[in-house]
Amino acid sequence: MTKIKPSPVALVTGSSSGIGAAIAERLAAEGYLALVNARSENAGARRTLDAIRAAGNQAELAIGDLSQVAEIRRVFQEIRERYGRIDVLVNNAGICPFHEWDEVTEEIWDRTQETNLKAGFFCTQEAAKLMIENKTAGRIMAISSISAIKGGTVQSHYCPTKGGQISMMNAFAVCLGGHGITCNSILPGTIETPINADYLATGNNRANLEVQTCVGYIGLPADVAGMVAFLARPEARYITGASIVVDGGELVKHL
Repeated sequence: MTKIKPSPVALVTGSSSGIGAAIAERLAAEGYLALVNARSENAGARRTLDAIRAAGNQAELAIGDLSQVAEIRRVFQEIRERYGRIDVLVNNAGICPFHEWDEVTEEIWDRTQETNLKAGFFCTQEAAKLMIENKTAGRIMAISSISAIKGGTVQSHYCPTKGGQISMMNAFAVCLGGHGITCNSILPGTIETPINADYLATGNNRANLEVQTCVGYIGLPADVAGMVAFLARPEARYITGASIVVDGGELVKHL
């Protein structure tokens, strides 16, 4: 495999659409080579890749099912061999299958935990090893959710994974701070994405969600991507172990 030496390199897990795609595009615009991840080389991953390149920025695919540790290690071995470094890791990949609490099966629980929490832990482990080897003052982030704090009637299995991401980043902030690596959580509120487009277009659903915020509108993926870009900058070097809410004031309005 031919090694290319771009600088710097950012991996955004689950970046084939929505928030992940916006993060990858923003980091590429900030000068990173963005590694676009999806479980398989699907149309969404290709769209993200093409959008970044069409804007004149750098991107490559990093395909792999990161809910499986063997796949995580394979992907990071390829990163090591091809690029020799990683500067930013954004643990964004996640699923939220809606189920009432008494309908959650062991399979649903395990799949949600593996995708949302286990993947982030082992991706962080592999990224941190490479950062430490290269003496890189890296940036690691997890895209959590305000659901980690407020819960949800059909999210009893999902909310613990989002809370776990916050706890995980706090723990890694302690473990890795001495190496100059910062670890933070970002907690979005309602964000308009292709996944919820049909729901938002139905009846009064959009209006009902908008009035729950302080600002009177729901967020866009770019709002989350902007916070990721800030935390990746040198100016954010003293921010670690933080949980930063990006929700238009939804949480404070309902305290």
